[in-house]
Amino acid sequence: MREGRLPERVDGLPLGAASPADAAAESPLLIDRLEDRVVATLNRPEKRNAIDQATIDALHLLCAELEAIPRILIITGTGGVFASGADIAQLRERRADDARRGINANAFIRVAALPMPVIAALDGYALGGGAELAYAADIRIATPRLKIGNPETGLGIIAAAGATWRLKEIVGEARAAELLLTGRTIGADEARDIGLVSELHPEDELLTAAHAIADRIARNDPAATIATKRVMRAPRSEHPAVDLEAQAGLFESPEKMRRMTEFLERRQK
Repeated sequence: MREGRLPERVDGLPLGAASPADAAAESPLLIDRLEDRVVATLNRPEKRNAIDQATIDALHLLCAELEAIPRILIITGTGGVFASGADIAQLRERRADDARRGINANAFIRVAALPMPVIAALDGYALGGGAELAYAADIRIATPRLKIGNPETGLGIIAAAGATWRLKEIVGEARAAELLLTGRTIGADEARDIGLVSELHPEDELLTAAHAIADRIARNDPAATIATKRVMRAPRSEHPAVDLEAQAGLFESPEKMRRMTEFLERRQK
């Protein structure tokens, strides 16, 4: 496949859909299953892709699939918006026991823990729970019209689905504190400047750019990719032991021998 070219779809049906027409109308998460990756599109355009319980349920189903058969995940949104946040109408009715259940937090933990890399392609608003879903990705790219932030304290709650610790890991404690405590929304240029997103692309090129990144990942050894992600996410206290153990396993793999042999043969030509 040529780098950056969108792959052929294996299917274009949302999870659990009976037909394409029913799927587009009913599912909050459209799923395209491709040979080496899955594209998941948040699909509540009438609510600016606000994350409701049905979206969370669909994310859990998708994670179960990708845990069993690891593939790269590209997650994006429809209608020029990634996700405007959690569904406030549902959030308003939740009580203490609902908070302790970690409804959104547990889904985003599961997304972050997927074996293969997760790429978030962000357009328009990525606020509140939408921002926290983006933080769970390994790689974030965006369009110039990105608006991302966590305004939760203005609604009388905290960003409890991962922002209070993931954002520190991404942009540093001082910057994360300023953003979370003020609830300030930032634009695409600032997001890139502080390392929250790595690339900016025009709206009509965003998904192609996400596929280009996935293409580069897919050319590598999947076992080495999975090991790299696992080691990167390990607690600091586990390094370097976790690095060395992962490397020990890869040193014994036939794929390592094959790839290194081919590399040496190319150099001799």
